[in-house]
Amino acid sequence: MVNLPSIAILGTGSMGGAILSGLLQPGVEVTGGIRVTNRTPAKAEALRDKASELGSSSLVSYSLEETPNANELAVAGARIVLLGVKPAMVPDLLRSLAPALAPDTLLVSVAAGVTIATMEALVSNPVARAMPNTPAVVGLAVTGLAPGSRTSDEDMDVARALFQTVGDVLDVPESKIDALSTISGSGPAYVFYLIEELTRTAIDLGFTPEEAAVMVNGTFRGASELLAASGDIAPSELRRRVTSPGGTTERAIAVLQEQGNLKSLFDRATAAALARNAELAAG
Repeated sequence: MVNLPSIAILGTGSMGGAILSGLLQPGVEVTGGIRVTNRTPAKAEALRDKASELGSSSLVSYSLEETPNANELAVAGARIVLLGVKPAMVPDLLRSLAPALAPDTLLVSVAAGVTIATMEALVSNPVARAMPNTPAVVGLAVTGLAPGSRTSDEDMDVARALFQTVGDVLDVPESKIDALSTISGSGPAYVFYLIEELTRTAIDLGFTPEEAAVMVNGTFRGASELLAASGDIAPSELRRRVTSPGGTTERAIAVLQEQGNLKSLFDRATAAALARNAELAAG
């Protein structure tokens, strides 16, 4: 059983909604309840229905269109406030929330590019940044978690427990959070892109799109599950076990290594992502 204190989620879009799903799963108890805000009554009602289907009575779901001060109501007495709104909205949101926050409320932002310094200049509360990735939707996220200058060990323990409801958590300094986003944050897109291209190759070899999807999607899922089940065995060793000396896989890997130079390609791709992140942070 995971026990968490009262939580408010402001902006329950794709990421906020994924984290809410983790909080509503069996084995997670939120003392003091969960309060969430969204813009429309329809979305607020949909979240109430979701909580009801999962047997949870701890959720209060507000609509800003119906209740203009919903954010202030949601954060009142909350131990954790998760900022799930778009990055450009964070500064104004924090200015409006500052008078309603309890002194020990921990603010955790999942907004890319909004620095801890920016947030700490607007509120006197402890602040942390988190960077979960989209597999949070299925409880398999990797989340980078960076403390602010005011966060205590207890604050970090609480934040870590929150994100562990949707996957693994890495403690990192804020100086590494952008680099982490180019690996685990963008990483699912890299994997999906590889799946797309291998599927195209399968189709070019004469398989139907349906057959190609079974082969490629199943192979990626199987390989990932095998890696997860293999404990401390390194991916390089698992690859070696598939690659018989003098065989077909060895020949294919040689082409990927010699002509594809994937390491260099990933180096340049992540450098481009980091550069774009800096552009966005600069406005």
